[in-house]
Amino acid sequence: MRFLALLVAVLGLWVSGCSSVPGGPATSAASPLAGPQLAQLGGAPPALPDTSVAEYDPWQPYNEKMFRFNYNVDRYVLKPAAKVYDVIMPDMFQQMIGNGFDNIKIVPKLANNLLQWNWKGFGTELGRFVINSTLGIGGLFDIARQEFGLEKTRADFGQTLGRWGLGPGPYVIVPLLPPLTVRDGIGYGVDVAMDPLTYLLFIWDRLGMRLGDIVNDRSLNLETFQAIEDSTLDLYGATRNGYLQRRENLIRGVR
Repeated sequence: MRFLALLVAVLGLWVSGCSSVPGGPATSAASPLAGPQLAQLGGAPPALPDTSVAEYDPWQPYNEKMFRFNYNVDRYVLKPAAKVYDVIMPDMFQQMIGNGFDNIKIVPKLANNLLQWNWKGFGTELGRFVINSTLGIGGLFDIARQEFGLEKTRADFGQTLGRWGLGPGPYVIVPLLPPLTVRDGIGYGVDVAMDPLTYLLFIWDRLGMRLGDIVNDRSLNLETFQAIEDSTLDLYGATRNGYLQRRENLIRGVR
């Protein structure tokens, strides 16, 4: 894994010289539970005119139960914790923490941009990492976007598999994770395996960081998710459609 990270960095120094700003900004990474389930309704790119998404959900009875479980965990545990956190932590510091967590997820982003032959995205992500890690004080400030116009790209291994032609497979809800398809579940596992922090930190350190990221992200989106929840009648169906549409758009629309 260290060799892979080194190889990616060396290639990036060459690519960044001929790269320009990529096409659109990316949506933030989804956290588990109901928050990101609802996020599928609010952060998706606009649908492409010729995009048709088949909602293949053969495990719907199971999925609906798991959706309700995740929703209740969010409602009774995560959301109250996020509200307390929101009172204690000023918004500016929440944003800085979110920037820092995003900055350390660099290796899977670089690797997946390479695997998708997205040289522009690769150069942009490398540039963002270098700028934000230095001028942005370890990634706490997104100087790359604010001063240089370098927007985040969205590249994960589930998306990579889709770009390679692999179909999504069945839609599935897993306890304490965001919505997935079988393809994206495999991709999620590969992205975790790509991350050097998986091997450099003890499991409890990784768990603590993950929980901190989840609570911070949930706090930043309290009002957004509440508005979606209040205005949506069929939350399960709308979340499924939003997720599948969003993933299809990312695969077909990111070049």
